[in-house]
Amino acid sequence: MGKKRIAVLGEEKKGVRVPGLKGGERVVAVTAEPVEEKKEPSFAEATEGKAKAQKKVKPKKIRGKNYLAAKTKIDPTKLYPIHEAIKLLKETSYGKFDGSAEIHLVTGKTGINGDVSLPYFQGKTKKVEIADEETLKKIEAGKIDFDILLSTPSFIPRLVKYAKILGPKGLMPNPKNGTITEQPEEALKKFQKASVSFKTEQNAPLVHFVFGKVSQKENELEENLKIFLATVGTKNIKRAVIKATMGPGIKLAIDNL
Repeated sequence: MGKKRIAVLGEEKKGVRVPGLKGGERVVAVTAEPVEEKKEPSFAEATEGKAKAQKKVKPKKIRGKNYLAAKTKIDPTKLYPIHEAIKLLKETSYGKFDGSAEIHLVTGKTGINGDVSLPYFQGKTKKVEIADEETLKKIEAGKIDFDILLSTPSFIPRLVKYAKILGPKGLMPNPKNGTITEQPEEALKKFQKASVSFKTEQNAPLVHFVFGKVSQKENELEENLKIFLATVGTKNIKRAVIKATMGPGIKLAIDNL
């Protein structure tokens, strides 16, 4: 509805007498001017507008010529057997350094995890030691040069004295992780094998794992990959892609493993 302008006129103008005005004054209605009413946005409209303002436009990723050239060697619609996939991984690695051989899995659920020992893993070798008198002397001197310490149950009382030193470093033998045993020599062989952990992401059924180096022989990479997939369990895997650190993805056929 428009608003009316009111003018107070003298006695010479005709108008309506309004109580409360001084003698002879009249009120005359002048013209009504329409006023545009502003429509308030709904909550949904306001929220949507705010979200659009805050949303950042993700720039399109531009691939280099080396990547594009490597990608032409791969059929994106094909699921490659392990042997062919490994061969392609090495051929399509265009990095100037010795990159890693990676596998990326989509699993059926989260919470999948474990440890796997790879026969041809080129990672850091852990030094394992069986606790004895020489070990005690090294601890006393502050020369701890081992990554895992094994002990027999009978020798544990000798190590308790150094629990404050070994404990914070995660080196105190513990029956839960198998470092206290009646057969430390057998445990030594087990812990000396290259053991690598894997697990799904916290909030997504995805596993990312390095199973070797690009420079390794094809049969070594193939053996590592087969053991890893067997440890995860092919029934838990929905999709699998392998690639070099600097290279395109290669879809892996897992039905015939």
